[in-house]
Amino acid sequence: MNLLIRILVTSGLVLLISHFMPGVHVAGFTTALIVAVVLGLLNIFIKPILVILTLPVTIVTLGLFLLVINALIILLCTSIVGGFSVDSFWTAFLFSIILSLSQSIMNGILGEGK
Repeated sequence: MNLLIRILVTSGLVLLISHFMPGVHVAGFTTALIVAVVLGLLNIFIKPILVILTLPVTIVTLGLFLLVINALIILLCTSIVGGFSVDSFWTAFLFSIILSLSQSIMNGILGEGK
């Protein structure tokens, strides 16, 4: 049940952010739902590999390179999911920051992660 709520919250946030942020386009709620699932799967399977491969750069930048990895994950998601597009790397970078912050806020409001 907890996973279903997280997916629904993430898909709602993706829709909300795409509505206000130029350069991010989502076809509808179903597409946002698919984006939430694909982002979750990419974060589980692909992101740890990227983090390990870029560990020296991440250490030198004091962890800020993880933001670049998040943007790359968003761009990878755009190539997988039809109906979801992000115009540029910098748009994906800003989208990933806003999505991460809003997910943290929503998890705090909903009392998850305890």
